[in-house]
Amino acid sequence: MTKKATYPDFKLLHGDSMKIIGQFPDKSFNVIFADPPYFLSNGGISVHSGKAVCVDKGDWDKGGTPEYIYQFNKQWLSLCREKLTDNGTIWISGTYHNIFSVANCLTELGYKILNVITWQKSDPPPNLSCRYFNFSTEYIIWARKSAKVPHIFNYEVMKQMNGDKQMTDVWKIPAVGSWEKHCGKHPTQKPLRLLYRIVLACTNEGDTIFDPFAGSCTTGIAANLLGRNFVGIEQEKTFVELGQRRRQEIEDPVSAQKIFKKMKENAEEVTVLVNHARTGLREKMISTGICYLRAGESKGSLQVVPGFERMKYVLLHTNGDNLQLFRLKNPGRFKIWTKETLEGHGFSPEHAKYYVVLEFDNKPVDFKIIPNLKQRSNTYKAKIIPLSDLVGLR
Repeated sequence: MTKKATYPDFKLLHGDSMKIIGQFPDKSFNVIFADPPYFLSNGGISVHSGKAVCVDKGDWDKGGTPEYIYQFNKQWLSLCREKLTDNGTIWISGTYHNIFSVANCLTELGYKILNVITWQKSDPPPNLSCRYFNFSTEYIIWARKSAKVPHIFNYEVMKQMNGDKQMTDVWKIPAVGSWEKHCGKHPTQKPLRLLYRIVLACTNEGDTIFDPFAGSCTTGIAANLLGRNFVGIEQEKTFVELGQRRRQEIEDPVSAQKIFKKMKENAEEVTVLVNHARTGLREKMISTGICYLRAGESKGSLQVVPGFERMKYVLLHTNGDNLQLFRLKNPGRFKIWTKETLEGHGFSPEHAKYYVVLEFDNKPVDFKIIPNLKQRSNTYKAKIIPLSDLVGLR
């Protein structure tokens, strides 16, 4: 077993998973994420960057008989089960080409299936044959090691990420972005945003996550950025080197912060309007349940940035102090009031003729993280932030 990385929280091994998994001590891993072959490399075509391309990924992804696929899945899933802690869970991604075989093997081996996540891609390539509905989803089975031993599920974290509502088993997440390919490309690379959610859902800081088909090591990058340990196996030397380059990239704190910020972005995540108001005005806003800010710049153009439509909260503060979070009465909506209308509600606006107005429930909502807003260049500017910045998701 040859170690191919020198980071204490990132161990990437080069070799055949079927030969290496058995060498780990039993109960070594809290969670396993596996992206096994989908057996799709059959000479078909797809679309990439507007061009028709062959779907073949490599010899490791070439199709086989149903019996071969079944035996392959049962072997690696059997090996992995012994390496999970008693309360450990496993996630396996796939399409209809392999996921039903995986599900059958899980049941036969004594795993308990918890959910089947439908990953809905927000930007799928078109179907060239025009003889089928467009393929826009993949599936991720989540199962625990034993039917009788409870598993870890960070329910409240998932609920907070979903606007204080139970998160469903349909996740709308974009495919891999260009910012994830600085170090090279992998033909079946998974988006960091997907692994971000999976890691947060079922692990705690300091846990160890194992990936038996590591590929470009997206699992490892997400794990390390979130304070978890990673162990992976990859049989292709080219991709081992890619994974090592990606891990090296996040050694730079500036690069790591940029990647982490992009990773936790979610096109579906609830957002919060952060708005400064002087002490007296802030108290008046809270008593009336009305928050307002100038509509546009000097030329009067209203500028609504992406994320406004997902806004469900307003965070009021004065010079970065006295922060309080409130739930909007009409999420994602606003009104435009004149200066005179605000004056009719007891306010004394001085700087514009028109104002964006948001109404909120003036009962404060608890939050965990106090953002650093005090005496920075943008302290007095209204901005939109993700709810995860306030609820402890690093």
